[in-house]
Formats: sequence, structure tokens, C-alpha cells
Amino acid sequence: MKRLIKFIEKNISGKKVLGLFILTNLVYTFMLTVTIPKTMEFSNGIKLLDMMPTGYDLNYVSELFTSLGETGRLTYLTNQIPVDMIYPLLFGLSYCLILGYFLKKLNKLNSPYIYLCVIPIIAGIADYLENIGIIAMLKNYPELKETTVYTTNIFSVIKSISTSIFFIALIVVLITLGIKVLNRKPSANTL
Repeated sequence: MKRLIKFIEKNISGKKVLGLFILTNLVYTFMLTVTIPKTMEFSNGIKLLDMMPTGYDLNYVSELFTSLGETGRLTYLTNQIPVDMIYPLLFGLSYCLILGYFLKKLNKLNSPYIYLCVIPIIAGIADYLENIGIIAMLKNYPELKETTVYTTNIFSVIKSISTSIFFIALIVVLITLGIKVLNRKPSANTL
């Protein structure tokens, strides 16, 4: 954990954190506005596996992949997945540092709260493992193995849960920081 603290302390300058945040969200916006809609053109309204926070089963994957057709599956594999192989790294790194930045402002970086910075890293790792499972299923279609679907689904759910926990933690930290700022007593010079 000491290495994580050192890494965070070394990389939490406001400019670096803001730059990573902007880059992360540009990639996310690109996925939401370009690669996901392009892939979903072939899905007849069925959501992609990346967009199923509560998970899916073999029947759902089979229905989605059938609906996508050969062109849609290829689009998923060659358009959406490559961008989604960049995003998890950016998400994990960016949001780890953002949380570290605000914890430092609260003087809580060297406390057990540092473990909160691991949550977006877990989400990023789960996203990579989800992507690897989706790639395997797309490449092996129509031979879908229930174990591959089940395992990929677990990583999708872990990604969703850890992302939700992270954003709740970030909101709590931001509210705490806001309260701290509002409760500061005005200095004698301002009276």
C-alpha cells in the first residue's frame, strides 16, 4: 500500500489529475457517441454486454450475437472493443488519482481511506477481464460456452458494482470536503 500512496502523491498535481480526467472522459464520450451506437445499429435495440450492469446469461448473449449478425459482431470486435481496451486503464488511473487528490485535501491520504483509491483500479481490471471474455465469445461464435459467458458476466457485474461504489465514495469525499471548506472560520484579516 505504501507504493500506492507514493504513486498517488507523486501524480496528484491539479493539472495532471485534470488532464487525465479530461482524457478519460473524452474516450468515454467517444464510446457513448460513436463506437457503441455504431455497434448497436446492428443489435435491433438489444443492449451490448458492456452496458448490462446487472449481468446477462447464455440466452441473452446468443440473442445479442444473433441479432448483431456477422457485420455487427465484427463491428463490436473491431470498433467498440479496441476503444474499450484503452478506457479501463484511463478510468482506473484517472479516478484513483482524483480520489487521492481529494483525500489529500482532507489530510486523509495516509489513512485507511487510501483503500478507496483501489476501487477504480478494481473496476478497470474487471473491465479488461470482461473485454477479454467478450472477445473470446465473439471469436468463437456460434460456439458459446456457458462457462465463458458465466465468467464474463461475473466480471461485468464486478465492474458495475465497483464503479458504483467508487462514485458513491467520491460523492461522500466531495461532500466532506465541501463541508470542511464551508466550516472554515474567516481569518482576522477578512473582518
